Amino acid sequence: MSVINKIRERSGLAVGVIAVSLILFIVGGDLLGGRSLLFGGNQQEVGEIAGQSIDYQEFNAKVDELRAQYEQQTGRAPGDQELTQIREQAWNQLLFEIAYQKEFDKLGLTVSPEELVDMVQGNNISPTVRQAFTNPQTGVFDKSSIINYLKGLKNLPIQQQQAWASFEKNLSSDRLRSKYEGLMRLGTFVTAAEAQKEYQSQNTKANVKFLFVPFYTINDTTVKVTDSQLQDYLTKHKDEYPGTDSRSIQYVTFSVAPSKEDSATLYNDIKTLARGLGAATNDSVFAQQNSDVRVPLYMTAGEMPEQLRSSIPTFSPGGIYGPFREGNTYFIYKYGGTKKDTSFTARASHILIQTKGLADSAKVAARERAESILKQIQGGASFEALAQTNSQDGSAQVGGDLGYFKNNGQMVKPFESAVFAATSAGLIPRLIETEFGYHIIKVTQPKTNVLYRIAAIGKTIAPSQTTRDEALRKADQFASTVNTKEEFEARVKEDKSLVVATAERIPEGSNQINALTDARPVVRWAFDDKTELNSVSEPFEVGDQYVIAVLTGKTEKDKVEVSDFRNELTTKVRNELKGQQILTKLGNASGSLESIAQKYGAGALVETADDVNLATGFLKSAGVDPVALGKAFGLKPGKRTKPFVGEAGVLVMETTSLTPAPAVADYALYKNQIQQNNSSRLGFYINEAIKEAAKVEDRRAKFY
Repeated sequence: MSVINKIRERSGLAVGVIAVSLILFIVGGDLLGGRSLLFGGNQQEVGEIAGQSIDYQEFNAKVDELRAQYEQQTGRAPGDQELTQIREQAWNQLLFEIAYQKEFDKLGLTVSPEELVDMVQGNNISPTVRQAFTNPQTGVFDKSSIINYLKGLKNLPIQQQQAWASFEKNLSSDRLRSKYEGLMRLGTFVTAAEAQKEYQSQNTKANVKFLFVPFYTINDTTVKVTDSQLQDYLTKHKDEYPGTDSRSIQYVTFSVAPSKEDSATLYNDIKTLARGLGAATNDSVFAQQNSDVRVPLYMTAGEMPEQLRSSIPTFSPGGIYGPFREGNTYFIYKYGGTKKDTSFTARASHILIQTKGLADSAKVAARERAESILKQIQGGASFEALAQTNSQDGSAQVGGDLGYFKNNGQMVKPFESAVFAATSAGLIPRLIETEFGYHIIKVTQPKTNVLYRIAAIGKTIAPSQTTRDEALRKADQFASTVNTKEEFEARVKEDKSLVVATAERIPEGSNQINALTDARPVVRWAFDDKTELNSVSEPFEVGDQYVIAVLTGKTEKDKVEVSDFRNELTTKVRNELKGQQILTKLGNASGSLESIAQKYGAGALVETADDVNLATGFLKSAGVDPVALGKAFGLKPGKRTKPFVGEAGVLVMETTSLTPAPAVADYALYKNQIQQNNSSRLGFYINEAIKEAAKVEDRRAKFY
């Protein structure tokens, strides 16, 4: 029976595998919120794919089919978020069946019945099938279990037969897509010239000196930008500013956060539950029946929340610990002893000096730097402080702390072996080298395989109906006094407790507005034909708050105007004008860079940058500026450019030395790098090309 259940689960996962290759459209809303089918014409069309109209009823039928599968697999009806995912899955299936299938047909790509049998029970079994029929206790795949399952398939309930048919259909679809992507991948290649260019861009080094006058040295208020200048810029760069259907709003929120009274009520309730948990003979069942949050029965010390972990020294069998508050949830725990885990857990910090992609000479320098840091720590320097200033890893900001992890491959092998070989906390007295570079490691909690049996109850503070009613009353009172943007702004100024948030260019299909999730009703209001600019909405309940919005802007896909991109265009044009002002003031820029800067006056900087390359060059205050880097590498040592406008200001580049990349006999490493980068983006490019060729029109946002 467990095998059957796994098949039912995997039938949904196989669809998900196909959906991953597609770039998801963002949709949301309520299934019952569709537009009335009494309307005629294309108002019943959910969209169009490759010239084929997708009717609302057709699309909804597919959604209903997938929803039924979801209910069968999970035993419950989908929530709003799951419904959004189901609609997405339905749309992706239509994309595949229509747009992708046209491409398959052109190439004659098929999956034969014999091939499908081979994928299910032959010599080349699909990974999805293998996963579905792997014994969860032993981790061993058993082909005989597939054969036995198929032999008895006709005797199973019709729902399970349908689930298997859907599973096989998805296997075929996934194989077709893999074949197509495989063909496309075979059609991509990297030339020796491309690999050589990549090698040189990474390894040719330059030392540069430059004059930099940032745009920000000229006050924005002194540079006037006209609408005609903005229009001229937009016309010249129209490809950079594509039209979209979007809306911009401002909004205020009225929180439905639990009150002090709500918190006090829950605190009393959980103390009562604590007595019940302590007396329960089957505490795990009691906890499961009374908890709002599912917590595993066995935990390592590392998996425990901090407040509970600090109580470990006081643990006694049957003892109750808590209540502890985490956010809006109170937790109580009952300790029931320990057992040994099959794996170990440890906690460590590290300082990483990266070497990935570096030349051999740079790797030698990286090792010397790492050894120097290790010696400083051994001499008494703070590990955490040195991690913050030296580690080339995201953990640097927390002093190198990596938290708790298991010896199950979470970390690369040399790192894991070093940490779990340590028998006590402290600094590992040698560098550990991995594919990422050199690690200086401090074990903060040595390995342990102790599992603690903890029956836990978590109760989340929920606002009472009285609290909700009060929040709605405030929102209604605000909404009743405002009808226009001007009244909205005036009312906000009067009430200092309100904070106005802005959301620019919201897509029509969006389900989220800034941090507001499930905000579909607000988006639909903003796109409603009856909603005029500067009009104010009624209160919308979004999560644990009420939202009142004012429509501040509209953009249309087929009509791009300056107002759609006014802020961006103004910045671009203003910087162009600033650049011309700076160029005029610099003049011929003769003499040393220092004398030019002194003559220019406040704001002019003279800086140097050593060992920069074309691939990742960074010019200190000037930042990343491809034009400036290109000019620097195009100069002979000792030569200088004329003043030019860069990304962030005006520059004069001077190349002091240029070190060509050392000659190598083989560029295979760089060829593989480019090939891997291209391959990782191939699925996206294929999907975009197919959608473009199919002229996909997605109108789901009008219905949901």
